[in-house]
Amino acid sequence: MIEALRKDLHKSECEQESGGSRGMERKQVFTGSPWESSVGYCRALRIGDRIEVAGTTAMQNGEVVFAGNPYEQAKFILQTIEQALKDLGSGMNHVVRTRMYVTDISQWEEYGRAHGEFFRDIQPVATMVEVKALIDPQLLIEIEAEAVIPHSL
Repeated sequence: MIEALRKDLHKSECEQESGGSRGMERKQVFTGSPWESSVGYCRALRIGDRIEVAGTTAMQNGEVVFAGNPYEQAKFILQTIEQALKDLGSGMNHVVRTRMYVTDISQWEEYGRAHGEFFRDIQPVATMVEVKALIDPQLLIEIEAEAVIPHSL
């Protein structure tokens, strides 16, 4: 089933299973990253009213996109996160935290510009830290997100 999901970058179909002591439904989204199966993770996971989005990079069909461009990589990543949230019945307006791991903090304004375009009116808590490297040297930024969905949805 994971292989079928991997064929479509933003598959809206989610795996579902019961889980947890309260029997909350567990939904997962996969985007086809080459590391999802080998490392054993999904792009985003919804349990109850919480969604956790894994560290997301500027990868499409197994290739880095927008190499050397911090703004475009951040924007692409945020679009990927937005789609994962939609696939789980949520949206960017439900994001309460983002974490940005960057390889060159001197480019913070470019990363921040993209982040601001998505979150200017939402203003979740956010962290940006410089890291030594990401999994591919062409990747400049990795972003995680957490969302909480109101009980009425």
